[in-house]
This record gives sequence, structure tokens and C-alpha cells, in this order.
Amino acid sequence: MTSFTALRLHQSRTHTQPDCRIETINLDDLSKGDVVIRVAYSSLNYKDALAYAGRGKIVSDYPRVTGIDFTGYIETSSNEMFKPGDKVIVHGFGVGVNHDGGHAQYARVPANWVMHLPHGMDLLDACSLGAAGYTAGLALHWMEQCGLTPQKGEVAVTGASGGVASLAIAMLTHRGYRVCAITSKTDMADYLNDLGAERVELTPDFTENRPLRSAQWAGAIDSVGGDMLAWLLSTAQAEGVITAFGNAGGFQLPTTVYPFILRGVKLLGINANSPMPLRQQVWQRLHSDYLPPRLQTIRRVISLTDLPRAMEAMLCRKTHGRTIIDMTL
Repeated sequence: MTSFTALRLHQSRTHTQPDCRIETINLDDLSKGDVVIRVAYSSLNYKDALAYAGRGKIVSDYPRVTGIDFTGYIETSSNEMFKPGDKVIVHGFGVGVNHDGGHAQYARVPANWVMHLPHGMDLLDACSLGAAGYTAGLALHWMEQCGLTPQKGEVAVTGASGGVASLAIAMLTHRGYRVCAITSKTDMADYLNDLGAERVELTPDFTENRPLRSAQWAGAIDSVGGDMLAWLLSTAQAEGVITAFGNAGGFQLPTTVYPFILRGVKLLGINANSPMPLRQQVWQRLHSDYLPPRLQTIRRVISLTDLPRAMEAMLCRKTHGRTIIDMTL
């Protein structure tokens, strides 16, 4: 292995947006690590698109290979836990942000960031889940730890056409939950119904921000934050469980203590950059009872050369589900 192809961001001298180049690089160009992985698949996440656009101060050190998650085969390792040919997945730990990520044919990372795939799991399916699927699975894991069951009532999923939300809808319905998909996109109803959503609702009007409203949800998975999260809290049933992991709608939370002290609502923060033992536990469930049966519906597969166009489309809110990059194309 002397050289390979990667998508790298370079700091621009004239623009806020970095220069994006698909270029030939060497291993010595990558961030340090004791494991080299031949990348089979990576994915496109909103954080990757923000980094591409130079928004949110996602990347501060250039050049940088983007890609916050990927699957592949161990090429070389100085750590005895990994042997050449082992199937692995990497997400989190700053990959694609302050450490070179998976939008390349090879990646180099520290061994303690690498996880063996559950036995028998397919690399494409694993990447179709990726950081997004792990986030959805982690949310469901903690909701069920707090007592959520299908018998408790309907579960809302916001930002419903996004990667995490699409996977969450498929996982929840596979587990027997009734799901209401909440979206601002008027053309997504057929897609969301196909994932298993029993109902599809447009994003509500937040003009009247009341501390408590009619109780609707036994649980919710929220990727929006802001007014949306406050509305979910105000409409949750008694002992409802709300999980939050995103801030596309803002980082402020205009709510009161009433949902918590009058209805016993539980608000759970979901940090997908969790310790390896918890990752392994959730990934085992992603390979078994959490595995959504509609991954082919949720994903589309592109080549690395198509990635900049896909990033532009994501920034313009013209994508849905999961976009997977096949490094062999």
C-alpha cells in the first residue's frame, strides 16, 4: 500500500468554507494510530456536511479527512486485540473531526477506538447503521431501561426523515411500538409509512408555548431540540420518557419544571460517544432484536466522487435516510 484516495478538507485562504479535494495521499498523511483499517464503507452524517461547509467550528485543524464513522478490515495492527482481516467498526472519539476519518480508502486510528463487528454482521449493514444507528439504538436502550414498553402508548420521532430518526422509526416498529413520525417535509409521508410509522404529522406550531398540553406520548426520540423538545415535554404522558440528542432547532430549551414534577416525565440526554462496554452491548442488540428490517429502504449507496454533491444536498435538506459511501466504487 503506497497511496490511496481520500476526501480531505483544506483551510481556505479566502473563504470560510474549506477547500474540498478528492486526492491521492499516503498513510503518513493520516493522523497517528496503532491500527490501519482498509475502509469498506463510510457514511455521510450531518456533522460531516457541516464540516464540509465550514459551519459550527466542527473542524479546526487542517487538512482533515472527513467521515465520522466507517467499517472495514484490519490491514495492520500493533495491538494484539486485532488481526489482519478482522471486521471492525469505528465511530466517535473525534474521528472525522479532530482525527482523520473514514472518507478514504484507508484509516489509521488508536486501537481503543476500534470495535469488532458482532459475529456474522455484514459490513454494509453495519455502516448503514453506523453512528446514526448507534444513537437510535442507545436512545431505545435507555428508554426501555426507564420502563418504556409498546403497551405504554405511542412514541414520537422528530426530524423523522433524517438518518437517526429513520433508523429509530424502523427499530421501534420492529420492536412492536406504534410510532408517530414528525417532519417538516411534506413529501416524506410515503417513505415514513414504509419504514413503519403508523402516523405522519407535520411539525407543529410553537407560537403558543404552554407548559403543559394534552398528554400524547409514552416516549419520544428527538433530533431537533429547542421549541420541539419543549413541546414534546409538554405533551408527554405521565411517566413518559423523552430522549434528546440533537440541536438542529436550537440549543435553548424554553420549558418549565411542570412536566417533570406534575407528570414525572423523564428527559434523557443521549451522548453517542459512550464507553466501549456500552457500545458493545448496544451493538449486540443492533445485530439482534434492534436490527431494523428495512435497511435497504433507508440507505442509498454512492461513490467517493459523489460525496461532495451529497454533502451539498444534505445542507439543502434534500436528502433523507442514510447515505453510504462504497470505497470500492
